[in-house]
Amino acid sequence: MQTILGAGGAIGTELAKALAAFTTDIRLVSRNPKKVNASDNLLSANLLDAAAVSKAVAGSDIVYLVAGLEYKARVWEAQWPVVMRNTIDACKQHGAKLVFFDIIYMYDPAYLGHLTEETPIRPVSRKGAVRAAIAQTLLDEIKAGKLQAMIVRAADFLGMKNSVLTDLVGRNFAKGKKANWIGNPDKRHSFTYTVDAGRATALLGNTPDAYGQVWHLPTDNTPLTGKQWMEAFAQTFQTQPRYNLTTRGMMTILGLFIPVLREVKEMAYQFEEDYGFDSSKFTNRFHIKATPYTESVQQVAAAIKAGK
Repeated sequence: MQTILGAGGAIGTELAKALAAFTTDIRLVSRNPKKVNASDNLLSANLLDAAAVSKAVAGSDIVYLVAGLEYKARVWEAQWPVVMRNTIDACKQHGAKLVFFDIIYMYDPAYLGHLTEETPIRPVSRKGAVRAAIAQTLLDEIKAGKLQAMIVRAADFLGMKNSVLTDLVGRNFAKGKKANWIGNPDKRHSFTYTVDAGRATALLGNTPDAYGQVWHLPTDNTPLTGKQWMEAFAQTFQTQPRYNLTTRGMMTILGLFIPVLREVKEMAYQFEEDYGFDSSKFTNRFHIKATPYTESVQQVAAAIKAGK
C-alpha cells in the first residue's frame, strides 16, 4: 500500500492520480479525504495525533507527506515539528519508506538565482527556519540509518490550488480584472507545474535507489519575468497584461487590514530578485523534462475557463 498524508491539496491530488500508474492500493489521508481514483481507500486523521498517524501508516510500503498547514508562522512553529515527528515515528514503527514533499524557504537567499539540491541552508524567515529544522530532523534519521526516506522539493506552484500565480494573475484576468504582482516584475521567477510535481514524486517514491537523497522536482529551466508571466496569461484570456504592483512597504501598511499580507511579507524577498530553480539532477537521472511554461500556462488557463 502507498499512503498520502495530506491528500486533497495542490500536490496530494496530482500525486494520487500519478500513483495509479504504480499501484491500485492507495490510501488517502486527511481530515476530510475524497477519492481521486475509484479504488482509493479513505481514512480521516489529524496529523497532530500520533496514534492517528500510526493507524494511517500501518500496512504502508511507502508514505508521502505532502500536507499543507495554515500559512502562519506561529502555526508552522507549533505544528510542523509535531507532524514530522509523528510521521517519522509511524514510518519507523511500521517499516514504511517516507517521501517528504518540501519547498525552498530554507535556502540561502544569496543563491536565489540558481537553486540546486546543494544550495546552502540559511533561512531568513520564521517559516524558513521551520522548514530547515524539520528537514534536518528527517535527514538526521536517514543518516543514522533508522529510516529509508527522501526529500523532494518544488519551487512556487503553478496549478489550480495554492498558487499565487494562478490566483493573482490567471484568475484575475479571467474575471476581467488587473493582475496583482508582488515585488519586482522585471525579475525572473521559477514556478513548478503541480502536475509535473505529482508525477515526479510518484516516480521517485517508486525508485528504490532514489532514497537517501534530496531531489528538485522537474521545473522548466527558462524562468520568465513577472511581466512575461502576466503577458503569457493575458494572451490566453485575450486581454491586456495590466497589473497592480504590491511592494514590501505596501504590505506593511495593508497588513494592518489584511492579515495574510503580514505572513507573505517575510517571503517577499523571493520576488525582489531573480529566482531560478534547477531540477537538472532529476532530468539527467530520469530523462524526463518539465512541461514547458507555454504549455502549462495554457493548461491552467483552460482549467480556469472550465470553472475549476
